[in-house]
Amino acid sequence: MERFRSALFVPANRPERIPKALASGADVVIVDFEDAVAIDAKDSARQALGEFAKANPEARFLVRINSAQTKWFEQDLTFCYAHPNVVAIMLPKAEYAADIASVAAGGKPVYPIIESALGIANLAQIVNAPGVARVSFGALDLGLDLAMDDDSEGATFLLKQVRAQIAIHSRAAGIDAPLDGVFPDIKNADGLKASVKFAKGMGFAGAMCIHPSQVEVIHAALAPQEEELAWARRVVDMAEETGSAAFSLDGKMVDMPVIEKAKQILAYAA
Repeated sequence: MERFRSALFVPANRPERIPKALASGADVVIVDFEDAVAIDAKDSARQALGEFAKANPEARFLVRINSAQTKWFEQDLTFCYAHPNVVAIMLPKAEYAADIASVAAGGKPVYPIIESALGIANLAQIVNAPGVARVSFGALDLGLDLAMDDDSEGATFLLKQVRAQIAIHSRAAGIDAPLDGVFPDIKNADGLKASVKFAKGMGFAGAMCIHPSQVEVIHAALAPQEEELAWARRVVDMAEETGSAAFSLDGKMVDMPVIEKAKQILAYAA
């Protein structure tokens, strides 16, 4: 399972920013053909990224293409198939397994973004479509699709339910744990940290982000705390010393699921 904690977006029409993004410490960089690029700049953005890719053959990144419902979809796919720099393709507004199949036809992993009511309704089909590596959650676009009141109690409740569905369906399909959506307030590090910790608690692997300054905040939010690591070491050490799969530690019952959780924490920190 590939470790993706942070996925940093950079606009395709700003190729001079790509080296900085690649050096940011983000686990993966997503070069964007979609929302970050104006309608009249789609073709020039594709050309600019092609020139960057040719000049930097060692660079590796994902590309978020335009959705299957747009006129740029096929051209974006052709570009991604032709460039070895593109290691995976992110499909926004994923709604049908057939769209996943179209993207996967080029042999590269597909990262669908769930960001519409139809995408949620077809979630089981999407996560089980051949070629899907992991899904991501686009809360901002979903809010627009459902005409939700931003930051309202109702919107918060609904988004929690959707995150739960995405986490459960991803696990059931045997694909990598999902990525949460971007946190738009770049200067609010505490808010980002809380948001990532919440998503982590639901089983998400990490989050997408829009600024290099958010990368370290995401990594710190996902990292096990020292007290967690100390507890995990004690559990594993006790299991090895006793040779038992069930014992008491600090007055609490420890059995195989707890031991495996401790090993999971230590493996993540390694």
